[in-house]
Amino acid sequence: MKYSGIGGQAVIEGIMMKNGDDYATAVRKPDGQIEVEKDRYVSLTERVKFFSLPFVRGVFSFADSMIIGMRTLTWSASFFEDDEDSEPGKFELWLDRVFGEKLETALMSLVMVFSVVMAIGIFMVFPMLLSRVLKQVIPSETVMAILEGVLRILIFIGYIKLISRMEDIRRTFMYHGAEHKCINCIEHGLPLNVENVRRSSKEHKRCGTSFLLIVMVISILFFMVIRVDSLWLRILSRIVLIPVIAGVSYEFLRLAGRSDSRLVDILSRPGLWMQGLTTSEPDDSMIEVAIHAVETVFDWRAYLAENFPEQEIPAEKIPAEKILAEKILAGKTSGESFSQGNGAAEQSAAESIRAEKFSDSRPVEAG
Repeated sequence: MKYSGIGGQAVIEGIMMKNGDDYATAVRKPDGQIEVEKDRYVSLTERVKFFSLPFVRGVFSFADSMIIGMRTLTWSASFFEDDEDSEPGKFELWLDRVFGEKLETALMSLVMVFSVVMAIGIFMVFPMLLSRVLKQVIPSETVMAILEGVLRILIFIGYIKLISRMEDIRRTFMYHGAEHKCINCIEHGLPLNVENVRRSSKEHKRCGTSFLLIVMVISILFFMVIRVDSLWLRILSRIVLIPVIAGVSYEFLRLAGRSDSRLVDILSRPGLWMQGLTTSEPDDSMIEVAIHAVETVFDWRAYLAENFPEQEIPAEKIPAEKILAEKILAGKTSGESFSQGNGAAEQSAAESIRAEKFSDSRPVEAG
């Protein structure tokens, strides 16, 4: 396996793939077509040099993931909104008056803050309070720290099991699997096509699920050493130390994604097992969506040529009408005659090429 630098996440009926500052979101619309939107996002670690330092960059990389995640989720959800023609309510009108054009940004920020607060409460503070119930029975602080960590992991597993009962979440987990399969396909030197992606693994060492498990395991080690007597100080320590724990966890995940070391592989296995809860085998239509997202931001042919020179790389398939349209735009077909009835197809193909040249958000026919 050779590191490619690409990553992504599942969205509603689609996939987001990121390569450097570029990211693309591909969504299978209700009419069966695949819509792709490409955009750029300069990460916080690039904007501020201090944020890119080891053990600091993990927190801000996580923040970047949340920002891009909210943007792409909102965009993907726009294709499946109900009651689009219904009149906005009084509350919606009030929000629009107060925030104006900044309404979407304000709502995204509010959702992100609420999500973080709830996650801290459920997965960090609640396990600690629950473990305190057994304080009279278990006097050892070391055992209590281990118990708290085990409860944290069990609560996380229970949460994933609960939400996976929802049909939309089940499909999202399938798209999550398609994302991993595409990256594994490329990083193992295989041409990116449906057949090769289908055969690739749905688990990947750089997955966010692995990151969360690492956070929970690292927290056990931290709280075995850091001990306070006051309940409020215990709660405060669980909150204040989150950036530190996340920073350490990110460094391990970063190492795991770039290393083929036997030891790192062994240490990564629990995270891969946990991904069995958040990834499922996708169908071919989902794989097609993932491939569209990858190819929008990543030249996998150039990557394979550089990292796997022994691999035979198939030439890019270009439809005949697209080649013809390129010739039309280049003026190379002047003076040539075309058969009756093909003019509309040629004009349509040319217009399609023009659209691709000047637009980063374009519909792509489902294959």
